[in-house]
Amino acid sequence: MLRKLAFLATAALAVSGCQDQASGGQGRTRSEIRIVGSSTVFPFAKAVAEQFSINGANPSPILESTGTGGGMSLFCAGVGADSPDIANASRRIKASEFELCQSNGVTEIVEVQIGIDGIAIAQANNGEPFSLTPVQIYKAIAERPFGKENTAEKWSDIDPSLPNFAISVYGPPSTSGTRDALTELIMEVGCITDPATKALKESDKAAFDAVCHEVRADGSYIDAGENDNLIVQKLKANPNSVGIFGYSFLEENLDSVRGISVSGVNPTYDAIASGEYPGARPLYVYVKNQHVGVIPGLKDFMLEFINAGTRDGYLVKAGLIASPDDVRGKMTEVVRNMTPLTISELK
Repeated sequence: MLRKLAFLATAALAVSGCQDQASGGQGRTRSEIRIVGSSTVFPFAKAVAEQFSINGANPSPILESTGTGGGMSLFCAGVGADSPDIANASRRIKASEFELCQSNGVTEIVEVQIGIDGIAIAQANNGEPFSLTPVQIYKAIAERPFGKENTAEKWSDIDPSLPNFAISVYGPPSTSGTRDALTELIMEVGCITDPATKALKESDKAAFDAVCHEVRADGSYIDAGENDNLIVQKLKANPNSVGIFGYSFLEENLDSVRGISVSGVNPTYDAIASGEYPGARPLYVYVKNQHVGVIPGLKDFMLEFINAGTRDGYLVKAGLIASPDDVRGKMTEVVRNMTPLTISELK
C-alpha cells in the first residue's frame, strides 16, 4: 500500500505544480477524502461517504462536523495532504472567505449545490401549539429589536395573542451556517418591516447588521452548539421551549417534535422545495480542484453526492430537499468539468 501511495504521489508530481501543492509539496498524499464543515450537511455527507466506501470500494472518507464558519476556516487555510478536500456549508461561501482561500493558495474552488434545506422553527409535540411570523421571531431573539433594548421576557410581551410563557429559544451558534441563514432569512425579514431600520441597510450597513442580525445574550436565546440533536433533546425536556435547526432534523424526529408555522406556512418538504416557506435555503459543498487527481476519488465522491440527491434518492429519504432538475443538471456538469467559482459570482 505504501508503494502504491508513493507511486500515486510521484505521478501526481509529474503532472502539475498544483498537484504538487495538494500533496504537500513533498510528494505526500493520503488515500482518504477529508471533509469538514456544516452540521446540517454532515448527515448527508455521512450517508454519501458510507455508500462511497461500501464493501471496501473506496477508503472511508474522514468527516468532521465543525460548523460552516469553522469548516471554511480550515478549508481556506491552504492546500496539501494536511488540509481538508471538501467543506460542507449550509450557506454560500462569503466573498471574504473566498478571498482568504485565494490568499492561502486555494485558488480553484468548485461550488456544488447539493440540495435545499429549511430553517425549521420547532417545538415539542406536547407543547402548547402556536404559530409565528418573522417579525415576532425577530422581536423575541434580537439583541436590540428596531434599535431598542429587548425587554421581552414572555412571548405574550411581543404579541398578546402568543402564549404567556417565557421566551426560551435553543438555536445554532454564531459559527453555524444555520445561524447565518436564520439572521438573513427570518430575522432580517422581520427587521425591515420598520421603514427607518430598513433605510439603515443603505446608509449604515454596520448599524443595520447590528440591529437586524445580532442575537440577544441574556439567556432567552440559548446557543446549543453544533449539535442539532441536542436541541431536539432540550425541546423534549422543556415543552414550552422553541428550537431552531435544519429541516432534516425535524424530519428525523417527528415522533417527538413538530414544526411551528411561519407566516402561516408549515416547514414541510413541498413548502420548502417551492420556496413558499420563509426559511428555505440551498445547501453547498465546496471542493479543492487542486486536490483532484491527488486525493483519490474526489470527483467520483461528488458525482455520488449529486446522484443521491434526486427526488427518489437516498439523501431525500434522509431529509434533504432535492434541487430542481435544471440545477442538479448544471451541478453535474460543474463537477464533471471541475469548473472553479469566481469572485464575481459572489458580489
